[in-house]
Amino acid sequence: MAEVEAIRQNEGELNPESEIAPGQLTALLDQGASFEGKLTFEGTVRIGGNFKGEIFTHDTLVINPGAVVEAQIEADLVIVSGHLTGNVFARRRVVMHPPAVFRGTVTSPSLRIDEGVTFEGASYMPKT
Repeated sequence: MAEVEAIRQNEGELNPESEIAPGQLTALLDQGASFEGKLTFEGTVRIGGNFKGEIFTHDTLVINPGAVVEAQIEADLVIVSGHLTGNVFARRRVVMHPPAVFRGTVTSPSLRIDEGVTFEGASYMPKT
């Protein structure tokens, strides 16, 4: 995933004020883990397990293959390779790679759906 590699290139060390560097991986919910609730974060979060609830960030959310997410999502960038059911509002971009399965609504100025992705829903592309 080129977007993730670009994010990694922008990673940096935490500065003395403990600010989150752009693109820095700040949390990982991996396979075998489940979480239900509201998730708010800065930086990049990867979900590889099960998540149900709400996700709010001004940064990046990555849903790995094998993940099962049922959520209302508001983020800057959303990269999906797992199963996602819900509504996504992305300020910058949404990218879906196979074997992603999406059911819901996407609102974003930029949407990329690669061949092999299952997309059942609607997309809205507001004028910038």
